[in-house]
Amino acid sequence: MVGDTGWRKARLVAAFLLPSFIPLAAFTLVPMVWSVGISFTEWNLLRPAEWVGLDNYAALVADPTFHRALRNTVFYIVGYLPLAFVGGLTIALLLHRGIKALGFLRSVYFLPVVTSWVVVAVVWRWLLQPQGGIVNYMLGLVGIDGPGWWTSPTWAMPSVILASAWKDLGFIMVIFLAGLQNISGDYYEAATVDGANWWQQFRRITLPLLSPSSLFVVVIAFIGGFQVFDQVFVMTGGGPAGASVVVVEQIYTNAFRFGRMGYAAAMSWALFGLIFVVTAAQLRLQRRWVHYGT
Repeated sequence: MVGDTGWRKARLVAAFLLPSFIPLAAFTLVPMVWSVGISFTEWNLLRPAEWVGLDNYAALVADPTFHRALRNTVFYIVGYLPLAFVGGLTIALLLHRGIKALGFLRSVYFLPVVTSWVVVAVVWRWLLQPQGGIVNYMLGLVGIDGPGWWTSPTWAMPSVILASAWKDLGFIMVIFLAGLQNISGDYYEAATVDGANWWQQFRRITLPLLSPSSLFVVVIAFIGGFQVFDQVFVMTGGGPAGASVVVVEQIYTNAFRFGRMGYAAAMSWALFGLIFVVTAAQLRLQRRWVHYGT
């Protein structure tokens, strides 16, 4: 049984947690639970909600726009993850070599992470202007005709991927840099004595011992990738001709433009289920490639 001391400690902990728990419950937990009920209704915010059962979920299965948004979202993840992963790891490896002004460079690379997505998206939209944009101007200097970027159905999603990877490089760099600093130098000294070159050390020591950091980066990238919205909304608006439409953009469009709150809620929970399954699979498969011993 819990004694008086235990109850006093529990009440003290509850008192400290309550100021955070109340807004969390009011603005996150309660709306989440409420949205489950909404997903089984047809509701446009003006008329009372009408119960439709599983009709919204059945409509998702047959909705070509949702299928296209899902394909575009997966395409975004497939393009974004390798670019951000390799870029962040490369920068972390360079900074880990003990170069001068390390603190300054960390701040420079991390600055885009703390910058508003709206600001970043507006800047990249300007950089990637087909006519007069800096990127196409630089390409023209080397004899390359720049593409239409966010105005082109072919290049709209790559434009979003490029901006997203650039913004998140600093965050991924910090994760990998922390992992690198946690690897004992004794491993590299022993490998050097045995005659291992840089690539062999990187492959046999650095990558395996960075696997926990790699798992974190991959999981976070997948979760964030499925929820991509801000950069798409600002840079392309889902266009041109739906070439960059993504799932969260469709949730927003159905809820606040078309007034289909029930359908948008069903789409949200379908996305939640997809993220849950993918994340659970990643955490289960970690046993095969993640090494926690250092």
